[in-house]
Amino acid sequence: MAARLVRRCTCLLREATRLAPAVSPVSQLRLPQGTQKPLTSSATSPSSRIPGPLSELVEKEQVFAPYPARQEVEQLIEKATQPEELLELLGSGHCLQQNHAALALIQLSRLLSEKPKDKATLIQDARFWQLLHLVNSQITVIWHGTLVKLLRSLYALGLPATSKELRSVEQEVRWRMRRLKYKHLAFLAESSATYMQEQGSRELLAELLVHLERRWAEIEDKRTVVAMMMKTGHLSESLMNRLEDKCLELVEQFGPEELRKVLVTLAAQNRRSVPLLRAISYHLVQKPFPLTKGILLDLAYAYGKLGFHQTQVFQRLAADLLPHTPSMTSSEVARCTKSFAFLKWLNLPLFEAFVQHVLDRAQSITLPHLCNMLLAFARVNFRPEREDPFFSLVHEKLGSELVGLEPALQVDVVWALCVLQQVREAELQAVLRPEFHAQFLGGKSPKDQSAFQKLLHINATAQLEHPEYTGPLLPTSALVPSPSALEQKMTPLQKELQETLKGLLGSADKGSFMVATQYGWVLDAEVLLDTESQLLPLRDFVAPHLAPSSGSRPLPPGAKRLAFLRWEFPNFNSRSKDLLGRFVLARRHLLAAGFLLVDVPYYEWMELKSEWQKSAYLKDKMRKAVAEELAK
Repeated sequence: MAARLVRRCTCLLREATRLAPAVSPVSQLRLPQGTQKPLTSSATSPSSRIPGPLSELVEKEQVFAPYPARQEVEQLIEKATQPEELLELLGSGHCLQQNHAALALIQLSRLLSEKPKDKATLIQDARFWQLLHLVNSQITVIWHGTLVKLLRSLYALGLPATSKELRSVEQEVRWRMRRLKYKHLAFLAESSATYMQEQGSRELLAELLVHLERRWAEIEDKRTVVAMMMKTGHLSESLMNRLEDKCLELVEQFGPEELRKVLVTLAAQNRRSVPLLRAISYHLVQKPFPLTKGILLDLAYAYGKLGFHQTQVFQRLAADLLPHTPSMTSSEVARCTKSFAFLKWLNLPLFEAFVQHVLDRAQSITLPHLCNMLLAFARVNFRPEREDPFFSLVHEKLGSELVGLEPALQVDVVWALCVLQQVREAELQAVLRPEFHAQFLGGKSPKDQSAFQKLLHINATAQLEHPEYTGPLLPTSALVPSPSALEQKMTPLQKELQETLKGLLGSADKGSFMVATQYGWVLDAEVLLDTESQLLPLRDFVAPHLAPSSGSRPLPPGAKRLAFLRWEFPNFNSRSKDLLGRFVLARRHLLAAGFLLVDVPYYEWMELKSEWQKSAYLKDKMRKAVAEELAK
């Protein structure tokens, strides 16, 4: 393109230089005062004083004129309601010039937008191809806005990718790319990016994305930047980065609908842009604009998907959603509960309202929605005030339908009931029978490994919390911890805890670190105390919590086994000192297995500055655990 432009300019300059003595450069390119008509390829002023050779060159150059006055044919095109009316224009004596044929094709696309059968018929019509040929012959004089709409229309009409006319329009768009306004580029990207991918026009799409990225500073309105993020942001990482920057500039102008669209787009692309999320959160909190139920649900979903915590936003979402609860559908309630569970945000009034919603629609609620709510409740360890009628409904729905669920979902549901202490013997048997759990043994995928880990927890629940349970249970060979159970990266709290404990124990045989139990839980450390609270050599004594069991000597009378458990920030509900359901289940299992627990939460450990304070803290924790046991 650049070479072609240089050749044209060179020819013009050569002719102008040769004719300079006869005619001044200004007079060569100026029309007489009486005829103020623009130069175009089809109409050049006959009274121009430009000599022949240079005049011919100027005539060949395409100079775009302003839009002419509206003609009758344009009105007929706009008013057409049937494709036949547009096709008849070809043979009705009307002269279709410049944009007319392109406008007719654009109108045809609008009329047939929802009629795929009629599109196939149209492509077989000879008049349609005659219209295309006419457009192709006038392609260089079609206006920019009409040209991009024409390309979109040809894609929508289903023109074959090999069509000469389609390729001609694409090439013309590429030729004019730098001259098109940003709004034209944005329109083309929004409306035609999907078609370009399907039609094999990837080169045009790539060039379009490059121009959009380079000229991102030309975006001036909120609609353009939001639409671009939604339609084309996922196609180019660098373009999406620029659009996020532009969003930060314009976020003050955004209303609730624009904020919703941006958040949902970020969630769909899993882009956790912290500066943009902080800006959006600020405006959601500070601006008093009303939020509809649909916007509230989408905001909760986006924040949950991105895992972005902002307390004031969550408080507003929960407060604004509460009045909408009676009008919500079961699907919306399940979706909203799941979103808040991902955020680890337990708002008791809102969750109680969700439970009441379920009980009010007990006959119509479906099992998948109920399962989603059950998993959400288990995650945040929510026990409703009306738990008896709620869990009666859960067991009634699960009755004969549990075995019909996807295997992994069956495990999730029974595990959730274990967390909430509502599991029944029949539900334990459904997932612990050999023909069911065999599909997860030795699984390598993360999904299978997660399901098997939950099966270990379910098996421990049956053993430790249901003495009346008669089986079946997981085989002993399946209880042996896998090497991956201990391959997690060590956290600062974990490292400091181990170093402090090693200093307290003095001898390596007096304690064990990172102990993987047969119950599916890993202890940070384990020690054994006699009746005098003296440390005993751990490896000499029987350890029934290990698989296979180690040691041969029975525990001395009055000996106590202590388990140290660190609780990191992610183990708690948001803005709370309440553990998530998973870790509440771990504590219950270890207590039932005979351990005395020494809990080391992050918020207490952070206050300890010196090694002496940390050692004293752990000693005090151990004494309290023993004293509480003796007090029982």
